[in-house]
Amino acid sequence: MSEKLIFPPDYVDVQEVPVVFLAGPIQGAPEWQAEATQILQKLAPEIYIASPRKKYLDGQFVYAEQVDWETHYLNIAAKNGVVMFWLAKEETHYPERAYAQTSRFELGEWKVKHERDGVKLVVGIEKGFSNERYIRRRLAQDCPQVVMPDTLIATCEQVYKLLKS
Repeated sequence: MSEKLIFPPDYVDVQEVPVVFLAGPIQGAPEWQAEATQILQKLAPEIYIASPRKKYLDGQFVYAEQVDWETHYLNIAAKNGVVMFWLAKEETHYPERAYAQTSRFELGEWKVKHERDGVKLVVGIEKGFSNERYIRRRLAQDCPQVVMPDTLIATCEQVYKLLKS
């Protein structure tokens, strides 16, 4: 594991270095975060990557800690880095939970912060992600400068471009 990869519930002082937050579905999604991490580390080995996907032992997951950790690192990435969304298509269906429900809320939140505060935002959307057409249409209308690639590699490459800008 890279020392520049941060998982919950760990906190690292990264106030003065670029941070990329990997936002997007976890439950029901493929493990795309590991692939994104490899791509980003090759493109920009100097960055820190905050990945909310962690395997917990039974009884170790604490919801409030997870949410607070994500909020902390989203805010750091917003100040000095990039908030990256990868909306992977659903791999495993859980009928008791809408797929990517948290990610969709967060995307709306960070879309507004991009518009209001200029947060660097990349939104990759895999072909087959439910409601892809609507998300692409609305983001293109409100945030025409936000690039929306349809592959994980292209999404990471766009993150790299924003880090260098």
